This record gives sequence, C-alpha cells and structure tokens, in this order.
Amino acid sequence: MRPDTPAENVDHNAEAARLERAAGLYPEDAEHLLLQAAAHLELAGDRPGATTLYDRLLSSSEPLENPHLVRALKASNLWEYDHEAEARAIIDGLRATSPGHPAPWLIIAESLESHDELEAAEATFTEGLTLLLADHAEPPHATHPLLYGRHRVRRMLGAAHDEWDGLADTLHSLPVSLDELHDPKRIWSLGSDNPAELQAEIGRLRAELGAYREALSRPFPVAILHWPETELQELVSAYPTLATEYPSREEHLATIEESLRELAASGTPNLGIVTGTVPSYEAFAASESASPAEITLLPQYATTLAARGRAVAWPPERGAGCWCVSGRVYEECHGVG
Repeated sequence: MRPDTPAENVDHNAEAARLERAAGLYPEDAEHLLLQAAAHLELAGDRPGATTLYDRLLSSSEPLENPHLVRALKASNLWEYDHEAEARAIIDGLRATSPGHPAPWLIIAESLESHDELEAAEATFTEGLTLLLADHAEPPHATHPLLYGRHRVRRMLGAAHDEWDGLADTLHSLPVSLDELHDPKRIWSLGSDNPAELQAEIGRLRAELGAYREALSRPFPVAILHWPETELQELVSAYPTLATEYPSREEHLATIEESLRELAASGTPNLGIVTGTVPSYEAFAASESASPAEITLLPQYATTLAARGRAVAWPPERGAGCWCVSGRVYEECHGVG
C-alpha cells in the first residue's frame, strides 16, 4: 500500500493475502512481508488473524531479525481484542529483556498509553531512552518518537519539564510546538462553539498527522541499487553488457551518491539504498522471464528489493558507517562535502 493511498480505498484482506504469497516466494524477506500482512489484517479488523501471523514468525525455525518487534506488535494487537493478561505478560517480558532497538519500546509504551496506563507508559519510555541514549552524544533519529511520546505522556500526567522534555522540544521541527500539541486541554476545544478555536485545533491536528505521515512514509519511493565490490565483479564478468552501466567500482559508488544528492535537492523524500547480490538478481530475472544482461531490469530489481524491506535510509545518521561499507563514517567517506 502506498503511504498516500486513502485507507478506505484499500482492501486490507487482499493486501494481506498478497503479502503472504510474497513471503512464500521470498522466504528471506518473510519477516518484513508478514509483519506488513499482519498490519493489514489489524486494519481489516481481523486481529486473531494478525496474531496467527505473529505466532507464525515467532515459531519459525529461522532466526528473526527483530524478534522483540514481533513480540511488541503481538502484545499491542492482543490487548485490542481483550487478551489483556497475555499482552501484559509479553510487555513485562520485553521490558525485562531491554531491547536494543527503539521500535519495541515505542510500541509497548504507546500500547500502555492507549489503555490509560500513563505512569507505566512514562516509565517504559524512560527505560527505553535510558538504555538507547547511553552511548550517544546526540539522540539517533530513530529515538525521536520515544522522546516525543515521553513528552506527551508527561504532559498528560502534569509532570514538570525535565531535560529530555527540553530535548524533545528542540528536536521537534513542526510549526506547532510539542507543548501545544500535547496540551491535555485540547480535548475540550473539540466541543467548542467558537469557530476560531475549532480552526486552531484543526491546524494542530494537521501538524500532528503530518508528523505521523512523515514517520510512516515507507517503503522508500526511490531506492538506488548498490553492488558490493565482489558482487559487482561477478556481475560484470557474467554479463559483460552491464559494463556500460558499471564501468568501474569507483564510478558506481560516485554515481550512487551523486544521484541521491540530486534527488534530495529536488525535494524527493525518504531516499534509500538497496544492496544487490548476483544470485538474487538472477532469481529475479528468472521470475520476470528476462535476461540478467538487460540493463532495463536493474531499476526493477532495485524497486523489488525496496518493496521487500531491503532498503536502508540515505543519508546515514551522523557518525554512522558509510553506505559503501568502507569502514569509515559517512561524513569522512561519501558524505564529504
């Protein structure tokens, strides 16, 4: 589903079935595809069906990339159809295992918040941030929703601003401040007879929805294909016609960075990079009844990898390794200048 597709125009059951079929075709991407399928089932109201997919992933013999995320999603889903005790047990277990990624913390904290467990939600946001920000001078972008969520819950609890609330205010870039967005009194304005108050609330809601839209606008609309050195050598050796597209490793890397910068300058959001392998590319070509030697197949392969959840965001976060896997940080490699 495209991020800009109205929810009422989507057949969520059909989308879930399509994604399940894709998971069968691409077992290496089953985790990402089945999580999308489960989300569609939740939107369709089939929460037991979504739980079945979460359980299918958790019982898989293949190791999961992010089992904590799957458990968090399962807990949130269970609580929505009256399996509170099981959901609480999963949430308690996740907090005890201290996931090293922000997403599980965010999901379980927001699940607690949505069921009016505000103190527990605030404690969960705080636990996650304490763990995840311990070794960072600046909060990674992925932790920003945790800071915003903690700010929101503390505002509802009437807690005084602390250092992390101030940091959340600083990171927030929308025209409506976090204090205004998270003001508990806003709910009263929805019942107001004053047109000016209602118009102001509409503006706040639009700003808040804009933040969600930005956060949820995946998969990447544009993903550039990157070949690691050994894969590129094998590719050009097996299919010499592709040498016109990839005359050298250095030009390949330079073209990737240049293309992404041009796209960013033109205003294209959510850019990404996908990494190809020759066996995967050959399998894709076979599925399309095409020759791997066809240059026109390359962008289709990149799009397919992105749709299967293989894209990573560009540019990398500050201090992160360069996308070219040189071992240097991005700012000292392809991020120079």
